[in-house]
Amino acid sequence: MKPTTFRYEENDGVATLTLSRPETLNSLTFEVYEELEALFAGMKVRRDLRAIVITGEGRGFCSGGNVHDIIGRLLEHDSPALLEFTRMTGAVVRNMRSCPQPIVAAVNGTAAGAGAVLALASDIRLAAEGAKFAFLFVKVGLAGADMGAAFLLPRVVGLGRATEMLLLGDTVSAIDAERFGLVSRVLPQDKLMDEAQAVARRLANGPALGVAMTKEMINRELAMPLDDAIEAEAHVQALLMRSRDFREAYEAFVGKRPPKFEGR
Repeated sequence: MKPTTFRYEENDGVATLTLSRPETLNSLTFEVYEELEALFAGMKVRRDLRAIVITGEGRGFCSGGNVHDIIGRLLEHDSPALLEFTRMTGAVVRNMRSCPQPIVAAVNGTAAGAGAVLALASDIRLAAEGAKFAFLFVKVGLAGADMGAAFLLPRVVGLGRATEMLLLGDTVSAIDAERFGLVSRVLPQDKLMDEAQAVARRLANGPALGVAMTKEMINRELAMPLDDAIEAEAHVQALLMRSRDFREAYEAFVGKRPPKFEGR
C-alpha cells in the first residue's frame, strides 16, 4: 500500500521517500511513524528495489515528534501505551537497519530528535550546507538513548563525541557533522539531491547481493569478536563466490566491458 503521510516514488530500482510536512519542518506523527515502520519492513521482499533515498521537503529534514500530535497526546497515555509507542518508534530504525537496500539520507535542513536518528540509521548521510543535527531528547526531559541512538551514534562518531552529543543535546552544524564523521559530505543545497540520487544509482547498479550482504554483515559484526567476524566473513564470501554476479564481474573484466549485475 502506498504511504499517505509522505511522498514516495520509485524509479528504475531507486525509491525516494520525501517527508512532506514542511510547515512543521516535517515533524512526525503517530501515523507517519506507522507508515515508516511498515514501508521499511516491506522492503525485505522488494528485490526489484536496490537503493533508497530519504529526504525532507522545504527547510527541514525532520524536526522529530510533533509537539501537539505526539508529545501532547503521550502525556495522556498510561505506561503500557507509552511502551507500545516507544517500541514502535524503535521498530522504524530496526527495519531501516535490517532492510537489504542501502539507505542514503539527503539531509536538506534541520534533523532534530527522531529526525536526527532517522538520518543516523541510514547507511550513507549527505548534508546540505545549512543542515543541522540535534539529538535533543535530554532537553525535553527524556534519555538521550532513544530509537537506538545510544547504540548507533558511538559507532559512527566515537564514544566521547557521542556521549557529549547525547548528554547535552546541542545543535551540530553540517560542517561539524562532517568533521565528526556523522555525514560523508556537505554540499550546496541545490546539489544535494542530485548527489544523493547519483550515490543511490551507483548502489542500485551494483551487485545487489554483495551490497545487501555488506550491510547485513556490518550490522552483525558490531557485536562480534574479531575471530568470529573473520569466520563469518569467510562463509559469506564463499557463498557469494558462487553467485552469478561474481561470475559476471570476471566475464566482464575478461571481455573488457562494463558488468551487468542481476542481483543473483
